[in-house]
Amino acid sequence: MPEIRQNIVTREWVIIATERAKRPEDFVKKEPTKKVLPKFSSSCSFCPGNEGQTPPEVFRLEEKASWLVRVVPNKFAALFREGICERKVNGIKRSVSGVGIHDVIIETPAHNLTTALLPEAHIEKILQVYRRRYLEVSEDPRVEQVILFKNQGESAGTSLEHPHSQLVGTPLTPYQVRNRLEEAARYFDDTGECVFCRTLQDERQDQVRLIAENLHFLAFIPYAALSPFHTWIFPKNHKASFGELQDEEIPDLAKMLKLVLAKLYHGLENPDFNYAICSAPDKEKAVEYYHWYISIVPRLTKAAGFELGSGMFINTALPEESAAFLRSVQLPRLETGFNT
Repeated sequence: MPEIRQNIVTREWVIIATERAKRPEDFVKKEPTKKVLPKFSSSCSFCPGNEGQTPPEVFRLEEKASWLVRVVPNKFAALFREGICERKVNGIKRSVSGVGIHDVIIETPAHNLTTALLPEAHIEKILQVYRRRYLEVSEDPRVEQVILFKNQGESAGTSLEHPHSQLVGTPLTPYQVRNRLEEAARYFDDTGECVFCRTLQDERQDQVRLIAENLHFLAFIPYAALSPFHTWIFPKNHKASFGELQDEEIPDLAKMLKLVLAKLYHGLENPDFNYAICSAPDKEKAVEYYHWYISIVPRLTKAAGFELGSGMFINTALPEESAAFLRSVQLPRLETGFNT
C-alpha cells in the first residue's frame, strides 16, 4: 500500500508510491551521457583565454599566475546590480525594485570536468569562494537573502557545459525560505529543540537512509524525500547560516559533496542535477532553531499535473532502497583530476 510521509523539516507531505516504486537500478540512464568533452573549448566564454567574453571579474582565486576559480556578474542577470530597493503597495498590487546581485562562479579552468570528477582540494577552493561571496553579498544593505546553487545538465536548467554555479542576492526573503524558518521556529517553540538537529540524531540512529558520514557532515536521503535520490548534506554542528562555515570544516564538506555527486555520477550514469545551499539569512545567524544544509536533487523524474494542482510530490523510489544503492556504489580508486 502507498504511504504518505511528512518531511518534518519542510512540513511537506510526500506520497511514497510503493505500488509504482522502481528499483534503484531502474533509474540508471539507459543511454549514458558521459560524453567526452575537450579540456578547452575556443567557443566557451568560461575557458581560459576567453576572459574578455565575460563581464569584468568580481573576484578570482589564483595560483602561480593562473586562475583556479573566477566570479563574474551574470551576463543575463535576473536582478540589476545598481539602484536602490523600493517597495510599492497599491491595493493588491505589491512590488519591490528588481535590484540585487547575480554572480556566476566559474568553478575550474577545465571545460570537461564536473564536480564528481574534480579533486577534493579544488572543491575546497570552490567552497572557500562560495563562503567569501556569501559573506560579501550579505553585507549589501539591499540584500536580505543569498542563495547559492548549481544547475548541471539541460533538464536541470542549464545549457552551458563548463562547470559553474551561481549566487543570487535578493532584496527580500523568498516565501519558501521564510516559511521554513517559521516552521523551524514553531517546532522549536513546541519541543525546545532544533528540528534539524533532531533529524540528524534520528537519521544516525536509524542508519537505513544514511549515505555517508564524516567528522563534520552527514549525507542522507530524507525519510520523506520529494523525488528519487533527493539527498541532504547536514553539518553536524548547529549553525543557522552558511556564512558560519569554519575553515576546519571545509575539507570535510568537500569530501562529502564530491562523494555524493561521484556516487550519483557513477551509479546512475551522470544524471542531470541541481543543488542548493539552504541557509537562514546571515543577519539571523544566531537563531537556535535553524540549520543550514545542502539539498541535491537529481533530475530523474518530472513534476506533472498532480504536483502542480496539489503541491504534493509523488516519489516512485523508496528512500531506504535509494540510500542502500548509493552506499553500495563503488567508486574508481584513482581520483580524476585536471589531466582528464
